[in-house]
Amino acid sequence: MDNVEVMAKQLKAVSDPNRLKLLACLKKGELCACDFVGVLNISQPAVSQQLRKLKEAGMILERPAGTWKHYRLNDKLPPYIQAIIDQLEEIIIIKCEC
Repeated sequence: MDNVEVMAKQLKAVSDPNRLKLLACLKKGELCACDFVGVLNISQPAVSQQLRKLKEAGMILERPAGTWKHYRLNDKLPPYIQAIIDQLEEIIIIKCEC
């Protein structure tokens, strides 16, 4: 995949309000997939689909932990994506006990 295709995929990933909310939540650090259900008010499968799109775009990293997966921002984001994330207001959520 060339640079223009990667950029297009990443910009498409940040063009969705739910995915922007996920990125805003992750500004504080790693979170479990179940933590996002209450923030987005969508089902767990729908949350997983949004997280998958961010992961495929290389914007978040995934770590399995038992039956759940934990996510965090990729430390190596391009400056244009980091600038978008920097502009997002942090969303503070209560972490689940999984």
